[in-house]
Amino acid sequence: MSRMSFAVDGTRIHLAVEGSTGGTTLGLHLAADTIEQGGRVLWASPEMPDGVRFGQLFEHLSLADSSRFHAMNLVGSLTQAVGVLLETSTALPSVRLIVLDDWCEPSGRIPAARVKDACTLAASLDSNITLVLISKAGIDAGDGDSLLTIRGKSGMEEGGYQVWTLERPKDGPERSLTIDGDKRLCRVQDEGFYES
Repeated sequence: MSRMSFAVDGTRIHLAVEGSTGGTTLGLHLAADTIEQGGRVLWASPEMPDGVRFGQLFEHLSLADSSRFHAMNLVGSLTQAVGVLLETSTALPSVRLIVLDDWCEPSGRIPAARVKDACTLAASLDSNITLVLISKAGIDAGDGDSLLTIRGKSGMEEGGYQVWTLERPKDGPERSLTIDGDKRLCRVQDEGFYES
């Protein structure tokens, strides 16, 4: 089983996740890969990633490499955070990934103003910076292939985002990761995501 790699250079990604399936872990996986390739990461969320999980995913990186991970608290106005992220992405050298984890409320409709701010950020960033927004998906009571409802999907797609979903097909470490319509089965392990 090999650790997954993702070709995401400059992609805008809206990752909608089933609760507690590893959305933050996937974001950290991408961050560790970006840093390993010489890039710098800006991470914004209401709460910092779990220290143990962070340590597991960054274990193979040196302390100097890990210093290229910059975290900020994402609370209040997303409009203000967008301004700070844009300014920081140009002030720091080699920023290649920006992750906004839990960038919207965990349930209900994503307000149009938040989607607009996310689209402004996507359009304003340098084209070689990958942008990942992680949010909880809604649950659909229907009998389709997926039980997830992607909140804000049309607005995010109009803003240039690829839609990814992450869900748990059954109990255990297996996950179903859908990248722009292409479903991949994988497993969550201490060091990140692995091909299943």
